[in-house]
Amino acid sequence: MVRVQKKYIGFFLGIAAFLLIFLLADLKPGKPEVSATMAVAALMAIWWVSETIPLAVTALVPLVLFPALGVLDGKAVSEVYMNHIIFVFLGGFMMALAMERWNLHRRIALKLLMLVGVSPSRILLGFMATSAFLSMWISNTATTMMMIPIMMSIVGSLEESLSAKAVSRYATGLFLAIAYSASVGGMSTLVGSPTNLVLPRILTLLYPGAPDISFTNWMMFALPISLFMLVMVYLVIYLRFKPAEKWTGIDRDHFRKAYKKLGPTSKEERTVFILFLILAFLWITRASINLNRVTIPGWSQLFKTPAYINDGTVAMLMSIILFIVPAGKDRKERIMDWKTAQRLPWNIVVLFGGGFALALGFQSSGLSVWFGEQLRWTGSINPYLILLAVVTLMSFLTELTSNVASTQMLLPVFASLAISSGNNPLFLMIPATLASSLAFMLPTATPPNAIIFGTDRIDVATMARTGFILNMLGVATVVLITWLLGSGDFHFEPGILPAWVTP
Repeated sequence: MVRVQKKYIGFFLGIAAFLLIFLLADLKPGKPEVSATMAVAALMAIWWVSETIPLAVTALVPLVLFPALGVLDGKAVSEVYMNHIIFVFLGGFMMALAMERWNLHRRIALKLLMLVGVSPSRILLGFMATSAFLSMWISNTATTMMMIPIMMSIVGSLEESLSAKAVSRYATGLFLAIAYSASVGGMSTLVGSPTNLVLPRILTLLYPGAPDISFTNWMMFALPISLFMLVMVYLVIYLRFKPAEKWTGIDRDHFRKAYKKLGPTSKEERTVFILFLILAFLWITRASINLNRVTIPGWSQLFKTPAYINDGTVAMLMSIILFIVPAGKDRKERIMDWKTAQRLPWNIVVLFGGGFALALGFQSSGLSVWFGEQLRWTGSINPYLILLAVVTLMSFLTELTSNVASTQMLLPVFASLAISSGNNPLFLMIPATLASSLAFMLPTATPPNAIIFGTDRIDVATMARTGFILNMLGVATVVLITWLLGSGDFHFEPGILPAWVTP
């Protein structure tokens, strides 16, 4: 009942905000499209936060209101709903579905757990490493869903060998560790989390001359943050939830038995694994890699027009191959079929498109410039204080709102803030994007949090207390790594505006 009332309140509040801004505000005299864009942004923000209607449906609002209000041509708005970033997401998800179809993801998980060991610290490390690694390549939601049955089985065995009371607190830590590791692991690659893919496209829409954010560039900057946060998650979880007494009688047989049940590795599993490695290799080596004075040319340089090839090109190449390569001895099946592909999350694709359309509206209407003019006073503030405020805001805001929606909504604002304070837009946009994954406190913050909360083994208070510590550590980590590595990977030295920010 309360949730229904909240949705009704959000629905009418969004319409009221839209009408007030559109009818009464004149943000930039002579340019009504600025106020119109702000009105649409307010409507979408309130509807996204309150989830009064499905997020993907709210994302369709620009298709109607931008042309109707004279902000953008309907054709221009429609075109941003499908682009190369969306194809990167679709290609990555297609590979993940192929892994799930042939059960390769479960084999990888059990194999890693067999290698780690069975002490409390090693089991925790094994589940965390497995969850983080898988979520680098498949969705953190799918990773968490896959790990839960394995975890439940392990916890059940521990309770049989020891006692439910002796294992209870440690089990809580294990479930939290799975969710947190999946979120942290997803930060490290462009395809690891939907929020990561929002940034490259919005950057291009706002600044057409901006440099390409390649799979490799992102990974070189984000992987250290992800690894450092994994260490923090491990330490916090182990110190808070480790067993009070040492246990005995537990060995690796449980993992071995579960692994044996999978049977011998099938031809399809080997094929998917090889294609997965090829996809990762092509993504990582597509663009040239700059290592101080040494540049390793990417394979795209072999083509006549390297700039025409992007990560979406690679993703679609491997997706097509998945539908071509035969599966099974009779070769009647393929590694991927359309029945499996129909599980692609098209609602996320539409959500992406709505955010890109909103960003284009910010840029074309002049709303981004207006925000910049209002934020000129930030020029006298230390850039790292601004960065700290932005990362903290993003981390705690996404506890209550959709990560993707929040990122799409705020990145144009953070870009204007960066320029107004005399900084490269990437100086705030990249850390803010990463911070959207640092939501550990509430079940509603991320799908992994919601999934582990659904096991009925974790209460909100425990998640909130543990998550708050990790939120703060995450904020400090992102700011610290940005200070140490930002100027090397993305060349966003504080106080320096790049040439590409001006038309």
